Amino acid sequence: MKRVILFLVFAVFAIPVAARAGDIVGFREIALPGTPAARALDVAVWYPAREGGTVRTVGENPVFYGLRVAENAPAEPGRHPLVVISHGYSGNWANQAWLADALVRHGYIVAAPNHPGTTTRDIRPIGTLELLERPRDISRIIDALTSDAVWAALLDPERIAAVGHSLGGWTVMELAGARFDAVRYNADCGRHPDLAACKIAVEDGWSRNPDETLSRQSRSDARIKAVVSLDIGMARGFDPSSVRAIGLPVLIVAGGHSGSDGIPAELESDALAALLPTSKVQRLKIEDAAHFSFLLLCKPGAVAILEADHPGDKVVCEDGGGRDRAALHGQMTGDVIRFLAAALKPR
Repeated sequence: MKRVILFLVFAVFAIPVAARAGDIVGFREIALPGTPAARALDVAVWYPAREGGTVRTVGENPVFYGLRVAENAPAEPGRHPLVVISHGYSGNWANQAWLADALVRHGYIVAAPNHPGTTTRDIRPIGTLELLERPRDISRIIDALTSDAVWAALLDPERIAAVGHSLGGWTVMELAGARFDAVRYNADCGRHPDLAACKIAVEDGWSRNPDETLSRQSRSDARIKAVVSLDIGMARGFDPSSVRAIGLPVLIVAGGHSGSDGIPAELESDALAALLPTSKVQRLKIEDAAHFSFLLLCKPGAVAILEADHPGDKVVCEDGGGRDRAALHGQMTGDVIRFLAAALKPR
């Protein structure tokens, strides 16, 4: 599959009217500057809001529908749990805006970065540095929000979770305590060369010279109390002992039709779930969901646009042949919200 399939620029449209009161989803974009210890990040934040701000549509482009938000609307006071979302390879912070929208309507604050080097319009050959920096990006966002006077007054620091799709699933499992062993992964790709992530690893060249430091360094973040993996990739590279030692609640959601996308559930999500402590893991396979069912809703005509760019890219808008994507999202959000409600109970 051509790696350009998600290189669609996401637009943000403004409408010069005030947001309506009731179920208002506030929105702000935050730029975290680079430092000697951390790279610069573009971060989107959705939050429960009151009337005010400017209505905008985020995540919209010729292929995907966006969602409406109230930019800079005043925040709803109170202590809200925080969810940080990590996008997949070549994706961006808008990809799971549908989930962010649903979470905010249930009282959560949601933040999502663009991960430099593996994000739309900024793709570089995956190396150990890009992989190591992804979980650090999430931790840095938590640092920034909990240390900022405005956001800190709105967050409950004892109720923080991380959600990730595809390579984002790998990212949040690292934050939960899993440690990636690049040597192990390289060997496994020799046995399963058709896995999507293995093809990228070979194409980028890093699999020919894996960095063993990945298996020796933990990226866990003790502030994160629960994680959700959405159709994870690269799961077979985790050191099994590190996964068995995870003590956080974990929800693993897999698409039953993901095999056609090079991310078969039995070799990725199922393999991960089998290693986790049974008392900590909840697993869900949605048989009529595909790997890209976890992205935004596709517009009529999107398939033609994708195929014109490159034959085969229509897979971005194909699901499992059962329910439409809106119905799939309805199930996914319900399952994620129920899991987080139990995992992040107020103390």
